[in-house]
Amino acid sequence: MTGVMRRDMLKGAAVLLGAAAVALVSSAAPVLAEAYPSKPVTIVVPFPPGGSTDLLARQIAEKISGPLGQPVVVENRGGAGGTVGAFHVVQAAPDGYTLLMGVTGSNAISAALRDDLPYDPVKNFAPVSIVVSSPLVLVVNADSKFKTVKDVIDYAKAKPGTFTHGSPGVGTSMHMAGELFGLQSGTKLVHVPYKGSAAALQDLLGGQIDGMFGDLLVVSEYIKTGKLRALGVTSKKRHPMLPDTPTIAEAALPNYEAISWQGVFAPAGTPEPILDRLYKEISKAVSAPDLKDFFAQRGFIVEGRTPAESKAFIAAEVPKWKDVVKAAGIKTK
Repeated sequence: MTGVMRRDMLKGAAVLLGAAAVALVSSAAPVLAEAYPSKPVTIVVPFPPGGSTDLLARQIAEKISGPLGQPVVVENRGGAGGTVGAFHVVQAAPDGYTLLMGVTGSNAISAALRDDLPYDPVKNFAPVSIVVSSPLVLVVNADSKFKTVKDVIDYAKAKPGTFTHGSPGVGTSMHMAGELFGLQSGTKLVHVPYKGSAAALQDLLGGQIDGMFGDLLVVSEYIKTGKLRALGVTSKKRHPMLPDTPTIAEAALPNYEAISWQGVFAPAGTPEPILDRLYKEISKAVSAPDLKDFFAQRGFIVEGRTPAESKAFIAAEVPKWKDVVKAAGIKTK
């Protein structure tokens, strides 16, 4: 065999091997997607049982277990505002079998408040979907002199450091909504932290504080019964449950948005075919009429963002709240 013939044969073999490698790589993703899941999937809820996050996770788990062909179980790992459960998921294998039902606090605000946070909400998670969101509502006592969002801003400018607003604690979405409001309106509201929304609500009803950026579920009944006055919702669009209440953006602050959201996250490095499979089933689940009605009755807006959309959303949320925390001078741990 001549040297020329040997070179031609080697070139031919290389081409065949290259083609085979390309075929193997291109076929790997579908095979991976088809093989997943082959065992039970766990959704970690970073809070105790019974809360809205736990309820949401269990509704989704029940809906997607059938299509996935495997049990989907919920595991509660509460502590440190949701960061204990989140860190547990970060440490899990990136194989789609351990997921997190993450929230605004655990997967965005925590990075702004804690210097010692053991994970990076952007780098250490692969978002599956931001599932639902819910606005907060700026409410005041029904007997209050404040009738509009602009009334609050004008008062806070005229008398700096006098308008008080309560929240369930430092770093909660309710607290941060107030800080963002102050930052964008050029005012300084006085934050009064409580141990839970119920205590803050009681003081608002009793006239001890001026206002509250309340959870829609918590304040809606008091708005209906006329005990509280809703001045504005914190989302970009008006909420179906409060169609006559303007958004804070349309009332006074065009760029204002502070929503509470919940989503499903996997550890960073989870293969895209697995993320896509999970998103597909979760998207179907939250679009089902019974689940949509379940969410609507509780004030949730179905988001159903794709993995790519969710990743971009988180990448914007984290620096947004870091800027607010820095501008407000909130002390971090």
